[in-house]
Amino acid sequence: MKNNVTFLALIAALGGFLFGYDTAIISGTIGFVKTQFELSTVMEGWYVSSALVGTILGVSIAGILSDGYGRKNILIMSGLFFALSAIGCALSGSFNGLVIYRLFGGIGVGIASMLSPLYISEIAPAKNRGKLVALYQLAITLGILIAYFANAYLLAHSKSESLIDSVGLTNKVFVSEVWRAMLGSETIPAVIFLLLLISIPKSPRWLTMKGKKEQAKEILLRFVTEEVANTEIRNVEEVLLKESGGIKAVFSGPFKVAMIIGISLALLSQISGINAIIYYGPKILEEGGLQLGEALGGQVVIGIVNVLFTFIALWKIDDLGRKPLLTYGIIGIMISLIIVGLLFYSEVNNTYLLMTFILTFIACFAFSFGPVLWVLLSEIYPLKIRGAAMSIATMAVWVGNTFVGQMTPWFLENLKPYGTFWFFAACMIPAIYIAVKVMPETKGKTLEEIEKYWLTKKK
Repeated sequence: MKNNVTFLALIAALGGFLFGYDTAIISGTIGFVKTQFELSTVMEGWYVSSALVGTILGVSIAGILSDGYGRKNILIMSGLFFALSAIGCALSGSFNGLVIYRLFGGIGVGIASMLSPLYISEIAPAKNRGKLVALYQLAITLGILIAYFANAYLLAHSKSESLIDSVGLTNKVFVSEVWRAMLGSETIPAVIFLLLLISIPKSPRWLTMKGKKEQAKEILLRFVTEEVANTEIRNVEEVLLKESGGIKAVFSGPFKVAMIIGISLALLSQISGINAIIYYGPKILEEGGLQLGEALGGQVVIGIVNVLFTFIALWKIDDLGRKPLLTYGIIGIMISLIIVGLLFYSEVNNTYLLMTFILTFIACFAFSFGPVLWVLLSEIYPLKIRGAAMSIATMAVWVGNTFVGQMTPWFLENLKPYGTFWFFAACMIPAIYIAVKVMPETKGKTLEEIEKYWLTKKK
């Protein structure tokens, strides 16, 4: 083999790493930015959620652009937005400037959040597509973890003797306004992502859709035999003939149920409370009795558990299937949220008990909602409008994410921590119903077989 599909999937999954890094790096900066710019609770929420508004914009353009210009080219665009955001945040001279550059970063996240798993699903063989797409979620968790380490390291480094007497820009970025170094550190993975993207091939399925069959075959021959390549191209052409064009087909035709499943699970995955903990973890843990330094350390532990339990999905998603992982994970999420709420409500002064059930919640999310959602969104939509359809479903992720990012400070202040966690727990009831009753099992099926399933499914 001239190229390895797993290696290509890892490169594309770096979009997930940047997604996770960008999402989590902000947690260590909130207190500093709030103090420096004297932000109200509402403005604090806007600082966190501003990037998410950019993300919605990024998702909304990613599908149409990728269907028109290719998955690879638009992924490169996302890398440019990541780099621009990181450099701009580190050097911004005002709160408004900071928000604008966070918006740019959000656009990069939005594009990558849709296109990275989509690209992987279109190059991956059916037998291990779940595992390869789940690499994207693993990359997200690694990005979150590395961001936590970066925050803790830069905070400690800002107090070191080697920097304490520094002057000028060095002092401003690394000591007096260390949040600049935290946000600017994303430049490094963004540049690596850009350089590696240049080497990956275009999606064979996208090339076939565009009538470039020979180019598609040439790429497929790097991974499979000529017989398999011809079969794959023939299957793609067959389903393209059966598809009706236009995005209306997704909402009115046989793919309507797929769209409902994707949008519903995408929205509910965010209202599970995962990003309340990612964004506001230190604040929540401080409410539970930890000091800021301990709370940041707790965030690192959360990040480690998130990574480790994602490996369960990598191990079992193509064996057990998508439905069991999602169902049992969501049940575990709901139970954990109820117990965490009870601990806050009862004012149990045991931070280790609190951390145990927050970590249980993270573990359940990491092997279920986290990876399974991206696998499903990347495989259940028809090729001709896969980019646009996945954009709509992925947008629901970021609408939910924006809602949580903006409203969590208000929830914590008005519903208190216990009410906040119970609210998230209640949102898991419809998620369990969809996972058990509505969602089909897609393990082991090619993308074209999944498409035929919807096309032949009776109303």
